[in-house]
Amino acid sequence: MNKSKGEIKKQDYKHDPHDNIHCHELGETHETCISLVPIFNHLEKEQMDEIMAVTYSISYKKGENIYCAGDKADSLYIVSKGKIKIYRLSESGKEQLLRILHPGDFTGELALFSETVHEEYAEAMEETNVCTIKSSELQGILLKYPSISLKVLAEFSSRLEQSEKQATLFATEKVETRIALFLVECMDNEKQSMEVVLPMSKKDMASYLGTTPETISRKLADLEEAGYIKQISNKKIEVLNLDGLLSV
Repeated sequence: MNKSKGEIKKQDYKHDPHDNIHCHELGETHETCISLVPIFNHLEKEQMDEIMAVTYSISYKKGENIYCAGDKADSLYIVSKGKIKIYRLSESGKEQLLRILHPGDFTGELALFSETVHEEYAEAMEETNVCTIKSSELQGILLKYPSISLKVLAEFSSRLEQSEKQATLFATEKVETRIALFLVECMDNEKQSMEVVLPMSKKDMASYLGTTPETISRKLADLEEAGYIKQISNKKIEVLNLDGLLSV
């Protein structure tokens, strides 16, 4: 029987434990490790220093796994630089992208509340630095500062809502509608810009939207031909007709 994608990667990319270094030994600032994270950035400096004391930093190369499905979940992982994709593999080996983590985002929070294993894969999409905190260390801090637990629960709620939204899209909407809604979500409302910078490759976009890269390319071309969008580059799209796009 062939090895799964995750098993192969896990074997290919193993870290030497000596590569794990305390964040302060790397000279990293609180901003890059802890204060970026919504569950920690409300704390006082002394409290952040307490968390930093049990935090380690690890660097990952593009394509390297932070963890695989089936691995023991015993740490919180915080992205301080780079990007990580969280995905699942079906029995047939098809990848289903769940979300992409950027600096300040975190994963592995279930380990804070129960002994479990990862059901997903976490893979570096580029050169990435991750701060890790063992759940055994962080549980004591959660008891000391209950406000952190409330922030984590809020993140749980947000991710559950996003997962339900994604599942509903797959079950009820056609592919072009999924693509249209995805493009609208990617628009920067604060800048009131009609330009969209895709946060992922078309391959990952296809995985996230439950289709194929070929279908993504074909449907984007259809939307462009209809006058709803203009493809400026591989990652940049201008929305020409928002109402038309939302009616797809």
